[in-house]
Amino acid sequence: MFWGSRKTISMNYFPDEVLEHVFGFITSHKDRNSVSLVCKSWYKIEKFSRQKVFIGNCYSISPERLIARFPGLKSLTLKGKPHFADFNLVPDDWGGFLYPWIKAMAKSRIGLEELRLKRMVVSDESLELLSKSFPNFRSLVLVSCEGFSTDGLAAIAANCKLLRELDLQENEVEDHRGHWLSCFPETSTSLVSLNFACLKGEINLASLERLVARSPNLKSLRLNRAVPFDMLQKLLMRAPQLVDLGTGSYVHDPSSEAYNKLKAAIQSCNSIRSLSGFLEVAPRCMSAIYPICENLTFLNLSYAAGLQSNELTNLIQHCRKLQRLWILDCIGDKGLGVVASTCKELQELRVFPSDPFDAGNAAVTEEGLVLVSAGCPKLNSLLYFCQQMTNAALITVAKNCTNFIRFRLCILDPIKPDPVTNQPLDEGFGAIVRSCKGLKRLSLSGLLTDQVFYYIGMYAKQLEMLSIAFAGDSDKGMLYVLNGCKKLRKLEIRDCPFGDAALLEDMGKYETMRSLWMSSCEVTLGACKTLAKKMPSLNVEIINESEQVEFNLDDRLKAGVEAGGGGSGGAEEYPGEVGSELHDYEWEDQKDLRVL
Repeated sequence: MFWGSRKTISMNYFPDEVLEHVFGFITSHKDRNSVSLVCKSWYKIEKFSRQKVFIGNCYSISPERLIARFPGLKSLTLKGKPHFADFNLVPDDWGGFLYPWIKAMAKSRIGLEELRLKRMVVSDESLELLSKSFPNFRSLVLVSCEGFSTDGLAAIAANCKLLRELDLQENEVEDHRGHWLSCFPETSTSLVSLNFACLKGEINLASLERLVARSPNLKSLRLNRAVPFDMLQKLLMRAPQLVDLGTGSYVHDPSSEAYNKLKAAIQSCNSIRSLSGFLEVAPRCMSAIYPICENLTFLNLSYAAGLQSNELTNLIQHCRKLQRLWILDCIGDKGLGVVASTCKELQELRVFPSDPFDAGNAAVTEEGLVLVSAGCPKLNSLLYFCQQMTNAALITVAKNCTNFIRFRLCILDPIKPDPVTNQPLDEGFGAIVRSCKGLKRLSLSGLLTDQVFYYIGMYAKQLEMLSIAFAGDSDKGMLYVLNGCKKLRKLEIRDCPFGDAALLEDMGKYETMRSLWMSSCEVTLGACKTLAKKMPSLNVEIINESEQVEFNLDDRLKAGVEAGGGGSGGAEEYPGEVGSELHDYEWEDQKDLRVL
């Protein structure tokens, strides 16, 4: 957004109330930041009018500073542990505690209504305080969080009278008892979204059925495996208005009365557009859901380990309007050919490994990816776990799909060369970055040299996030990327021969980045100390197996260790996911660098 000086002067003649109304139409985090930097008057208006804030690094600012900057805050998105926490590369006591944030907001009487957390440590105490401190609280989304139990969920259910959304994704939850759903008061009718698929314990089925029955606006319902087949039928009868459904246990005898009832119930659910789950599945029962497949735009079968390739393809052949598909690699190359011939509207494809610990067991190769790229011209987002890849295949994919904004390729043998030519995959990935001008996120794997980083620095001008491992020959590889990718916000590096020279070559580049993570590289402790000394605006963290050293810590945040922003994960996340959004004249959000 451009704010010319003449326009700025004329806009200042408007009363603040008018400008505040105008600012309400600016929804981009980045644009609102730019607006706040125009002049003191606009800064003040932005301060009191902004209600939604995204913080990609929970230690980049204190809760008190956030509250002082945006006293009208109603919606907060907060990320804790770094992205690589998912790979057990972060100490268990790293931090990312929610409680100080809730305590500070409760004390200041912030009118919080929505809270979205990713990779945070969430205690039952913090959930209870949250539930009692904000009378208008409506939405809680927890993604890959830990530290809480169903007692904390019970407090949310009992005390948040206006709750519309409770979304639990990939969390580690201690199940003390299965009756937390019964804590929703009988007067609770406001639920729009309920997701507890990640819970492993038993559920009070009677309470669940009553809750669904008295929630006429419920649009999204995702169940765990403790919800049996016959209860699914009852819930669908109670909520035919569902748009998003996640099944729990999908196991029964197709000749039974329960199966026939479920089939009838599904036929009445004409609004369902998103289908996921099948945590336990009997393949013979899949035909019952065929009637709703025609209108599906999102199908998530990434947990449906009980289905074989032919069963997956039989299902997909009924899903001609799919825009997003998450699936296991047991679909095989032949099955991906069915996807290519059926799903002409497909924009996002994620193929996950059935057995990530057995590299030789991957059931898809470059052939399946080439078929999808040829049949799905609208494809723009890819996560693909495979057994092998060739340069020729990547070059073909680049020609077929030029609209990629996210391209993540994970070869389960991370240093495997082109199996046909035995050459590195430099030219294949070079073709991707040349053809896909709008590429923002890229993950590489396979045998790679410094040449691929030369291509990335030369052609990937819109790149914001790069993840690499077991790649490169020297410091030149990292320098090619840092010098060429001017919009890079996040750089994640593992097991690469990049050292002190690359780290210290031009330290000013880190001012424009949100985070740099280097794991098992050739960076020394001395270089990190040099960086921390010369760049006081950076948070520099060094982690090894036995201890952790921090530099430039804010003493107010000793509840955890020093910090860093998380990345987008499997559930991708939240809108505006690049950078902390709290710029002002006196404070600039600190960037972070980590070395393992």
